[in-house]
Amino acid sequence: MNHHKLSGHLCALAAGLLGALCLQVAQAQAPAPGRAPQAPAAAPAQISRDAQRAYETTRDKLVQIRTLLRNSNTQASVGSGFFVSANGLIITNFHVASQLALEPERYRGVYVPVDGKEAEVELLAFDVRNDLALLRVKVPTSAMPQLAFRGADRPLARGERIYSLGNPLDIGFAVTEGTYNGLVQRSFYPRIFFGGALNPGMSGGPALDDAGQVVGVNVSKRLDGELLSFLIPAEFAQALLAKAASAKPITKPAHAEVARQLGEHQTLLTQKFTAAPLTPQKHGGYSVPVPEDSLARCWGRGREPDFKAFDLERTDCQIDSHVFAGDFNTGYIRLRYEAYDAPKLGPLRFAVMYSQSFGNEYFSTRGSRKATAAECSERFVDTGGMPMRAVVCMSAYRKLPGLYDVSVLTMSVNQSTRGVQGRMDAQGVSFDNGLKLVAHYLSGFKWEAAP
Repeated sequence: MNHHKLSGHLCALAAGLLGALCLQVAQAQAPAPGRAPQAPAAAPAQISRDAQRAYETTRDKLVQIRTLLRNSNTQASVGSGFFVSANGLIITNFHVASQLALEPERYRGVYVPVDGKEAEVELLAFDVRNDLALLRVKVPTSAMPQLAFRGADRPLARGERIYSLGNPLDIGFAVTEGTYNGLVQRSFYPRIFFGGALNPGMSGGPALDDAGQVVGVNVSKRLDGELLSFLIPAEFAQALLAKAASAKPITKPAHAEVARQLGEHQTLLTQKFTAAPLTPQKHGGYSVPVPEDSLARCWGRGREPDFKAFDLERTDCQIDSHVFAGDFNTGYIRLRYEAYDAPKLGPLRFAVMYSQSFGNEYFSTRGSRKATAAECSERFVDTGGMPMRAVVCMSAYRKLPGLYDVSVLTMSVNQSTRGVQGRMDAQGVSFDNGLKLVAHYLSGFKWEAAP
């Protein structure tokens, strides 16, 4: 089944050793016709007093988080964070501190405040689903300054100013001014739509309101747009702080805890997906299942000029439920379809083309560092009065016990010059839930009389 691969449009904001620096160049206004150009008068610097106040009142509570290789003491990644208690507790992103959770024997963490005096930190707890981590300064020198959270009784209003702070690209501490635009639609977990610029290295930094109180935590941005950034609502950071403020440091690889939290995520994802009725999408006499609009966004394409002998329609749907799990993303469901109508080809030529398209699909049969090789099972099934060929494949995660990647590839075999092919991929699910997802998906295919 040939398909159009959609590129990822979200990026986390922890910066590695390399990063792209974007410079904006202002274009001078041309002089009016018939007038000699004049030297512009020196204009006073334009300073946002609110942003300046946000930075000045927060700078002693803002830190950079660095992950270092223990052997060479070289920097592996950088992010940002902020103090939330007098005894040196720091909130940041899980993707900033993940190496401390999964490879503590190889990496160590340090924090660097505005004055540049580096000191060690230890990881106390993390929330994989909401991409948060709680660190603690190993040896607090004195009572640490701390940021306060905005109360739940004061919800943000759309258009309210927000000030995001962090250390972009390891250049230096900075403040970015933007607006609150509500919560992101179709996001599996609540995310704040921040109309401002975030850059790598700002992950884990605080986002403040006009009063200097934390309303969110920097986490990611869209790569295909401008000023499309995202924050984790402060309530999740508060919950992690309340739960783990007195926890013991994590000193051994925490794969089991990561797997446990991902297990909770995939259970919730499976429940939501199977509970929501799949919407029938019509292709001639075929009906294929797509998620309801509130759960996933779908994109479609019609006939392409390269295919002159037949009509081809494609649909691609993905649930925005991916979760960062260390050095990869997991925990999402994607559905794709292709509908063929080729009366000009004839049955034999159509069967050859149709089968080749089905056979072009890729499954990892060699395995990887992340997962074992896929094991597949093929059979013919009847669903909605329509015979179909179905292939189900599973591969197990090597370091996250109980989790699998599941794929099902199917094609109709009831018509001689038309048909539909579909594929569903679910990442990071349990064996039983993988089978539930496959059954729910296959039940949505039907053959109906052509209009």
